[in-house]
Amino acid sequence: MSDNATHILVVDDDDRLRDLLQRYLGEYGFRVSTASSAAEARVALSGLDFDLLVLDLMMHGESGLELTQFIRCDMAVKALPILLLTAMGEAEDRIAGLEVGADDYLSKPFEPRELVLRIEAILRRGGPKQEEVAVATFGACSFDIERGELTRDGAAVRLTSGEVGMLRLFARSPGVTVGRAELLAQADAGNVRAVDVQITRLRRKIEVDPKEPRHLCTVWGQGYVFWLD
Repeated sequence: MSDNATHILVVDDDDRLRDLLQRYLGEYGFRVSTASSAAEARVALSGLDFDLLVLDLMMHGESGLELTQFIRCDMAVKALPILLLTAMGEAEDRIAGLEVGADDYLSKPFEPRELVLRIEAILRRGGPKQEEVAVATFGACSFDIERGELTRDGAAVRLTSGEVGMLRLFARSPGVTVGRAELLAQADAGNVRAVDVQITRLRRKIEVDPKEPRHLCTVWGQGYVFWLD
């Protein structure tokens, strides 16, 4: 394996799943290190450089949520992309993970190939930026990324939690094609078709002509891309 291979740290207290992910991701050319707890992960993070962290949310002792919060406050590893894994699938759990700084969320059980696609999508976006735009302005709209607040022509526009998650993802990576599977993690939706429905609703709130979108555009066969201007 090349020394330039993407280095991933998998943190999960399930020995079987941890070993399975190490083997599977290794087959896709990733360099994989593992940790069975947040404490082990901290040691690894202090001594090695990683390109991405795959982290179980519910672990004994310090949880994945707490470790994510720690990482986002530590300047040495603050920009490390994080993909959370959990057996919990409720919308509030997805939102909690994303709110503390995770880049994506995948519920167990999951297809290993989907995990690879999610990882590739995060790496393609480049992870969180040290200097991130606080407010995205496009057309007559202004979106406060941190607060999740949208205005159009100066008037507040109500967004659902799923729409906020989607718009945050788009606003943080304008010009980058985002797949439906990736959007599913951000939306309060049960399937990929529901993602398309939420895209349609979001267009009605941000586009002058939703049928001829200028900002939230379809990339046929791939997903959607967001343009600020």
